[in-house]
Amino acid sequence: MKILFAVLAISLLLLGCTSVPQEAQQGANASAGTNVSYTNKTGEQMNNNTASKPNGIFAKKGDVVSVDYVGTLQNGTLFDTSMEAEAAKGGIALRDSYEPLSFTVGGGEMIAGFDNAVVGMKINETKTITFQPAQAYGEMDKTRILAVPIANIQSDGRNVTIGGFVYTPSGARGIISGINGTDALIDFNHPLAGKTLIFTITVRSIKNP
Repeated sequence: MKILFAVLAISLLLLGCTSVPQEAQQGANASAGTNVSYTNKTGEQMNNNTASKPNGIFAKKGDVVSVDYVGTLQNGTLFDTSMEAEAAKGGIALRDSYEPLSFTVGGGEMIAGFDNAVVGMKINETKTITFQPAQAYGEMDKTRILAVPIANIQSDGRNVTIGGFVYTPSGARGIISGINGTDALIDFNHPLAGKTLIFTITVRSIKNP
């Protein structure tokens, strides 16, 4: 890991960074097998290892599921949703289109907590789950914050502003988190790293390929 970010630092110093528009971030998976506790819509406390379930179709590993979701921080701030009405209500930038999120359960496409949470859910079931950083985008890693000369970032004529996004020649993307003298501090952590996340998930469909 240290070698990787050393290479990133060298690339930034030699070739500079270029600002790019903000876009949706993809997060790294947390460790699989996390035991997730949740409260279903009836208020019953359950977890993903609950063994006693009524007969019916329940999501399991390998199934392709479609879900609607609302993701908030602990203070209630909305950071993502699959539903336009919720996005508008939460005051976040609207996308061109909205639809349920589809993924293969256990396929590693989602953060581990989200992936594990849908196991055992049935169609139209809703539950709200709280994920600690280890179940989501991990803890904040200080080694992923690099100091880069501002002159390198400005080499293509762009301004350096806190909150702006930059990327390295290898494609890694970071956010300018601060300015320290002649250097800009570029954070390559996921924007949600170190944060506890709350998701409300509703399963819309379950398909067994």
